[in-house]
Amino acid sequence: MIRQNIGTLNALIRITCGLTFLSYASVRMTRKPWEKNSMLLTSMAALKVAEGIVRYCPVTDVINRTMTNENSNQDNETISPINPS
Repeated sequence: MIRQNIGTLNALIRITCGLTFLSYASVRMTRKPWEKNSMLLTSMAALKVAEGIVRYCPVTDVINRTMTNENSNQDNETISPINPS
């Protein structure tokens, strides 16, 4: 099962914005069906709605994993004492 990585408020914002852009893109597609930008905007808006429903964002997951790996690498580095012999 996928672990949820965004909060409830963030999910509601994603759903609201995604549905807004989905409506906008649908109107653009009906008025100018030959434009490919509308299809791209529709796909991106649908992904935002899906992220909000599932409460999982792959981009946030990648960023969190990268930040965790950087922090663990910094913690594992040890400073060797200087021995003036």
